[in-house]
Amino acid sequence: MERQLNLYTAAQSRALDRIAIEQYGLPGIVLMKRAGRAAWQALRERWPEAKTLTVFCGGGNNGGDGYIVAALAAQQKRPVRIVCLAPPEQLTGDAALACQFARDAGVAMQGFDDGLVLEGGVIVDALLGTGSRGAPRGDYAAAIDRINASGLPVLALDLPSGLDADTGHAAAACIRATATITFIALKRGLLTGRAPALTGELLYDDLQLPADVFAGIAPAARRIAEQLPNHLLPPRAADAHKGHFGHVLVIGGDLGMGGAAAMAAEAAARTGAGLVSVATRAENVPAIVTRRPELMARGIQSAIELEGLLARASVVAIGPGLGKSEWSQHLLAATLASSLPLVVDADALNLIADMPDALPREWVLTPHPGEAARLLRCSTGEIQADRFAAAERLQQRFGGTVVLKGAGSLVASAGTGGCEIAVCSAGNPGMASGGMGDVLSGVIAGLIAQGLDPADAAELGVLLHARAADRAAAASGERGMLASDLFPHLQGLVNPR
Repeated sequence: MERQLNLYTAAQSRALDRIAIEQYGLPGIVLMKRAGRAAWQALRERWPEAKTLTVFCGGGNNGGDGYIVAALAAQQKRPVRIVCLAPPEQLTGDAALACQFARDAGVAMQGFDDGLVLEGGVIVDALLGTGSRGAPRGDYAAAIDRINASGLPVLALDLPSGLDADTGHAAAACIRATATITFIALKRGLLTGRAPALTGELLYDDLQLPADVFAGIAPAARRIAEQLPNHLLPPRAADAHKGHFGHVLVIGGDLGMGGAAAMAAEAAARTGAGLVSVATRAENVPAIVTRRPELMARGIQSAIELEGLLARASVVAIGPGLGKSEWSQHLLAATLASSLPLVVDADALNLIADMPDALPREWVLTPHPGEAARLLRCSTGEIQADRFAAAERLQQRFGGTVVLKGAGSLVASAGTGGCEIAVCSAGNPGMASGGMGDVLSGVIAGLIAQGLDPADAAELGVLLHARAADRAAAASGERGMLASDLFPHLQGLVNPR
């Protein structure tokens, strides 16, 4: 289980490969054959009726894995051919041995050309592995385009060709895989950025490496386990009362944006906060208390009126629908002057981005890529090109815990060895709708109110939010999912049976 949660860079994965070969006496061709067998097994399980197999092989060890898969298919009397992007006679080392293995099995081989026809069956992408640099070019790019245009199912070996194993950034030419099986180490870039749209079903095989191989290399990141940690949400005592579970204050909802604050507040309540108050424009109060009478909504005209609410709160979520008006700025300034734990989202982040003297503190920041770009004074494209680097820069610049939202949300917090990053692989495209971020900020605040450390609350909150969305999608589909559809599922998740 631990190996499926630890995430590594491409360089670390290659180092693990070298350790297995040089220190533990596992020949490279043995590891290559194990990878080929694991891929062949995955292919047979997913496409048992596939009548033909086309394996695209590059010139490195990734191509060698492909030659092994083709040889195994031939041994099983399956029609198979190899499309060689590198001339077989130019192969060296283990890749050359694997190619000979395929020749001995009688696999037909051909070069890539514009007349290549792809019809029926399954394609195996063994073009480019973790050792490739830069965007695919020439015949490699053309082959990727041809594979994607075929509409056939694709099994990618180690990673979809064209995808950066470290960042999840995809080149213009990148395989869209139906499934990806990665070997030895789970690469961190397969879980965030563009990767979730390109890897398909993600599989992992450690090739039976001994545990000691991994002992000397610390993971670059960690995958958040999808099983909820029961110690963070223990059963409640029979004599518990609302005062035991904290008081969340949600600050936001400028004119026309009261719904954002209302959703954040309800999310905090559904997550288990004992009390939830909302400081908002007076115009929003009737709608908020009508929709959810358990919330204590108060119309606030100035920062002075906020003082009493801050005195009673145990945690503040500020930003949902806050706006950037003078009213908004005064409320943010008053909140920052308090010593309360803060969850900062949406317009509060945009206001902080305009404060050159904003000091690091123990807060939870929850930017989407656009907000992250404003905080770091760069482009959204730069954020998405390397989300891990962006999350680390945000944490180092602003302190506390940072949740960089998006496909494969990242949670960056201070650790004993520097910034530590956890990746959430739950969630779905149905979450691409207004209000989802407001709900997340409320969930995290609700967990902090119940006594969780902000870093733990951020990590668990991201997981609860994503899993609630997955349950909502399973019930009604992704398209048309609303942020408020998560509420009943959130309550179910925080009460595990």
